Amino acid sequence: MAKAQVEAGAAGHGAEPRGKRTEAGEATYLIAIAEALWEEMERDERVYMLGEDIGAYGGAFKVTEGFIERFGDGRVMDTPIAEETIVGMAVGSAMEGMRPVAEFQYADFMSSGFDEITTVLARYHYRSGVPLPVVLRGPSGGGVRASSFHSINPEPWFAHAGGIKVICPAFPSDAKGLLKSAIRDDNPCMFLEHKWIYRRIKEIVPEEPDFLVPIGKADVKREGSDVSIITYGAMVHKALEAAENLAQRGMSAEVVDLRTVYPLDEDTVLRSIEKTSRALVLSESYRFLGIGAEVAATIAEKAFEHLDAPVERLSPPNIPVPFSPTLEDAFLPGVSDIEAAVERLSAW
Repeated sequence: MAKAQVEAGAAGHGAEPRGKRTEAGEATYLIAIAEALWEEMERDERVYMLGEDIGAYGGAFKVTEGFIERFGDGRVMDTPIAEETIVGMAVGSAMEGMRPVAEFQYADFMSSGFDEITTVLARYHYRSGVPLPVVLRGPSGGGVRASSFHSINPEPWFAHAGGIKVICPAFPSDAKGLLKSAIRDDNPCMFLEHKWIYRRIKEIVPEEPDFLVPIGKADVKREGSDVSIITYGAMVHKALEAAENLAQRGMSAEVVDLRTVYPLDEDTVLRSIEKTSRALVLSESYRFLGIGAEVAATIAEKAFEHLDAPVERLSPPNIPVPFSPTLEDAFLPGVSDIEAAVERLSAW
């Protein structure tokens, strides 16, 4: 059936996402994700997509625009608003040798499929030995005035499930390379795409069909010597802006982008702490039991002898994301908050 679907889709004439790059050849975060999906569907006929409005409409954020014309409705499948069913379909087809990529309109609604994700998807390989090459995509994060139902960062829920790799890229190239790696991985992967980044951040993105970024490897986005800022997702961009401002005041901040929050690249984090002796753990997931809490605990446990100051965490409080712009700005860590935290650490 998969081969027939490919042949049927080949009659379409959807424009490739690469055609949506800028004249300088730059791709936005959104287009880089679309390129990864397109290239992997071209490469492997077992890859197909399912989700709400991803076909003719092109997805809530237009990531899959043009896909149904190229690949047909057998490989770009519109589903009802039933997240648990979407996950169940993905799991079942993966058991039969397909490689599904399921899209949620917003990562907030992954909770509607929570049982299938945590009880079935995360555990089935352990129970049966059967690989489950499933990718769950979801737009996550705040800062876009989308209120509490469309702004959550659910990565701690699923990192805690065991059995699911959780990926939160901050840059277009990382997003493309990590998504391609996730689709090729035989393990379940959750790929969280921060909405604030979608059309704001662009860069030259590799065009090689086999360009991959390894899952579970952090990356130092800015070298520094005084304080390490450990972060991921949209907070990477705020950290880089803060580091640039701090440099003008004589403070050198290193910015480590986790890229994957589970499994966590402890080695890169600990090497950075060994160099700077001060750690600011910055995250958009909630402070209590969030990703930042785990990173801070790892540093305290494994790098205590290198620390010249207490590990500091900067994360939102455990309350619903506000809709009011003023309140949302106060809720999310901002550039000035990051600068103040680095100054406190530097004063030790």
